[in-house]
Amino acid sequence: MKKVILVFLFGIITHQSKAQLDSLTFDFWVGKWAATWQNSKGETETGTNLIEKILDERVLQEHFEILSGGNKGFKGTSISVWNSRNKTYHQAWADNQGGYFNFTGEVDGDKKIFKTSPRASGDQTIIQRMVFYDIKENSFTWDWESSTDNGDTWSLNWRINYSRSN
Repeated sequence: MKKVILVFLFGIITHQSKAQLDSLTFDFWVGKWAATWQNSKGETETGTNLIEKILDERVLQEHFEILSGGNKGFKGTSISVWNSRNKTYHQAWADNQGGYFNFTGEVDGDKKIFKTSPRASGDQTIIQRMVFYDIKENSFTWDWESSTDNGDTWSLNWRINYSRSN
């Protein structure tokens, strides 16, 4: 009987966490954003990010640009789409430095995440992820993190503070 109850509870918990990820999960991100962060010298750098709905409002397209600091002129774009068949978000990112990433979306509590599949890099396996959190109507925080232990621990690589702009 205990085993049946545990299986039932696990099913409810699994269903609830999967139910949190739906076609509206990343809609908070739509709009024009001012981005600020501290570089390794403690100086403030800035950027802008425009996220819009395209293709019958079923796809999110991102237009990111760094406006000041050592990486001024860096530009990137992404498309994010909800796959209703398998109930997951997918994002493809490309930038003007030849970077490309393929992400899958997930939710962990109040955090909205896009994560790469593990990939080999030398003698390590690396997973990278973007974490959106502290989400409010006109602001949120975004972290770029990496893990070399299959996601048990994460190292912060870049934190951006977003404020909605008009």
